[in-house]
Amino acid sequence: MASGKSTLGQHFATLHGLTFVDTDRKIVAKHGSIPSIFAAQGEHGFREIEAREVAAVLSAADEPSVVSLGGGAILDTGTQQLLAGCDVVFLDADLETVRPRIQRDSGRPLLVGDPVERWLEMSRRRRPTYQKLADIVLVTRGKSQQELVDELTAMLEQKLEERHTP
Repeated sequence: MASGKSTLGQHFATLHGLTFVDTDRKIVAKHGSIPSIFAAQGEHGFREIEAREVAAVLSAADEPSVVSLGGGAILDTGTQQLLAGCDVVFLDADLETVRPRIQRDSGRPLLVGDPVERWLEMSRRRRPTYQKLADIVLVTRGKSQQELVDELTAMLEQKLEERHTP
């Protein structure tokens, strides 16, 4: 959460001429704001909507594309199975990197109260799943968006080369 997935994903997709899809934006377009979904249906209701949207996006992708998932989307076992056929990138962001983002963004229902403490708890809980699913891990601390895009490009090119080397 707040690692920069949408920003980096959009930048990477634009640079490489790929389609970019942000599942949170698709959810908002169809169902209203995320805080309003949480208020009406709770986290469980939101996660059900999210899992359906992620499944629809991933199954509809018929060409290489960049898909940004909400930070908790990977908690769904169905989503985890769908991601097995994708190159999954984990943006490993530390507290100092995300602190300004989470303190200025009050629209994140899971960060109500003490956003720093809530983020730390979610990070501790989700990190093992992120690491298990990731094909590529990008450490974001102290790096510009362009540096991260360059690093990701090099890593994906290497993976592609490895796949095609007998």
